[in-house]
Amino acid sequence: MRMMMLAAVGAASLLAGTANAQAPSTGQPTSPPAASPQAPSAVPAIKSVNVVELNELPDAAKTQINELVAKRSAEDNQRLQRAIEGAPMVKSAVEAKGFSSRDVLIAQLNNEGELIVVAKKAG
Repeated sequence: MRMMMLAAVGAASLLAGTANAQAPSTGQPTSPPAASPQAPSAVPAIKSVNVVELNELPDAAKTQINELVAKRSAEDNQRLQRAIEGAPMVKSAVEAKGFSSRDVLIAQLNNEGELIVVAKKAG
């Protein structure tokens, strides 16, 4: 569950296009592939979308997500909403779970192409 949380934490920045966000540190240094030490890692394409309700997560995960959301600006939230609205696959998955783009708190794309979206009904 912690890996899912860590994956979810960086999603808002990935989906919203925030260039200066960093993924949470796992304590292990990452090294580039030996064949191309200067090559940037490619962002995988979205293959599947998993929408999770905030209340389904453990309390520690909810606290971390709420802290991250509290630190974001209104502009960051709007970028995230626009990114979701502009991605039909993501928008459909979010709506299928009964949410709208305004309900999405964070999203994270993992290396396998799974986009994990954490949402909470507004209000």
